[in-house]
Amino acid sequence: MSKAGQNTEEQASGLVLVDKEQGMTSHDVVGRIRRLAGTRKVGHAGTLDPMATGVLVIGVNKATRLLTYIVGHDKTYTATIRLGQSTVTDDAEGDIVSERIAAAVTDEDIEREVAKLRGDIQQVPSQVSAIKVDGKRSYARVRAGEQVELKSRPVTIKRFDIHEIRRENGGKILDVDVTVSCTSGTYIRALARDLGEALNVGGHLTALRRTEVGPYKIELARTLEQLAQEFEILPLEKAAAAIFPNRTVSVDEAVELSFGRPIAASSKTMDVAADQPVAAFAPNGVLVALLEDKGDKARTTLVFTAK
Repeated sequence: MSKAGQNTEEQASGLVLVDKEQGMTSHDVVGRIRRLAGTRKVGHAGTLDPMATGVLVIGVNKATRLLTYIVGHDKTYTATIRLGQSTVTDDAEGDIVSERIAAAVTDEDIEREVAKLRGDIQQVPSQVSAIKVDGKRSYARVRAGEQVELKSRPVTIKRFDIHEIRRENGGKILDVDVTVSCTSGTYIRALARDLGEALNVGGHLTALRRTEVGPYKIELARTLEQLAQEFEILPLEKAAAAIFPNRTVSVDEAVELSFGRPIAASSKTMDVAADQPVAAFAPNGVLVALLEDKGDKARTTLVFTAK
């Protein structure tokens, strides 16, 4: 991580890994980073609900062009699922809509139903989500009193580990601490909801912390308070090197790429799929472009400044 101060836009291009605090929206965080970085060219790679904490990947200046690629990476969360209560939002921010005593639910029952939620599943997103229904956000329709029916979508739950089961309120409520690793687009609060319904007691999420987004882990993230004291940015080159296969091109090839012209396919010297983006670096280490193989040529999908 490098420090940014009175830097040029070129020097300030990169990723800021924020450890988002509870209660803030992702948009709030973007606003704070704009002020700290001294630029309006700031975006994020996937929202975190206000209730959630943890890794929020922020792109600054030229690194905003990488965010589309980062959004699709797998994510890992730690969470607490409360069994015995359902809420309108499937998390602790919504009103409780039903309560069912969970005392009869055994640890074995929970493990059995969690096992069914691992792997490739069809998931219906939470109604109070940002998904658009006929041009309007689902959460806006729900808050207006409408009934919303969202379609299921395929997601993959690569890890769903139970760490601790705590019996609260005389055993009527169960709090289950878990870790979930999943593909992009998975709703952890929908997992909580579905686990509760499978056990016939209802469920919702009471805590959520994102610990990984692709290769970017919580250990590298900084709170906004820490960033205000010392603004750290992961340089553009290091950010790209972490998420794409790396290819070093010659000076002549770098010039060709800077004009958007194709060069020899990456697959001739690397083990990459035809549609797999590759980060092309000049001999001096500067990020030149993102490439994808098309036949016997590697063509640019994004061009950065060659030096």
